[in-house]
Amino acid sequence: MPAVPWIQPQAPASDAEVTVMASRFEVRSLRQVPGFLRASMVLWWQARRSEGVRGLALKAEPFRRTFWTVSAWRDRDAINAYAASDPHRSVMRSQRGVMKESVFVFWTVPAAELPITWEEVERRVAERRAVA
Repeated sequence: MPAVPWIQPQAPASDAEVTVMASRFEVRSLRQVPGFLRASMVLWWQARRSEGVRGLALKAEPFRRTFWTVSAWRDRDAINAYAASDPHRSVMRSQRGVMKESVFVFWTVPAAELPITWEEVERRVAERRAVA
């Protein structure tokens, strides 16, 4: 599956700062990829309608059993509100058993630096994994 490209449902002010969240998920087996992909798309649709989202993208590498996300938000409170609401909360709970690894990284950037590139996401996730 190709990446779901960056979209910007709620454009930030050009002089604003945004909080970026990037994630990498690896499922245990290829059998679990279709279900995790469906779950990812449900959460992508939820995120794009969530209050405070400034941009988001999704990338799947099904034969590597790996999924990547990157999103920009008004602030950390907006991310937490999205994560605590359904369907996100219940979907993530249901997917815990299929996860081999999950990594989350947060940072702040000027809105003018959006969209975040996949290279930047992969670099930051690799740094996080190296210290974990």
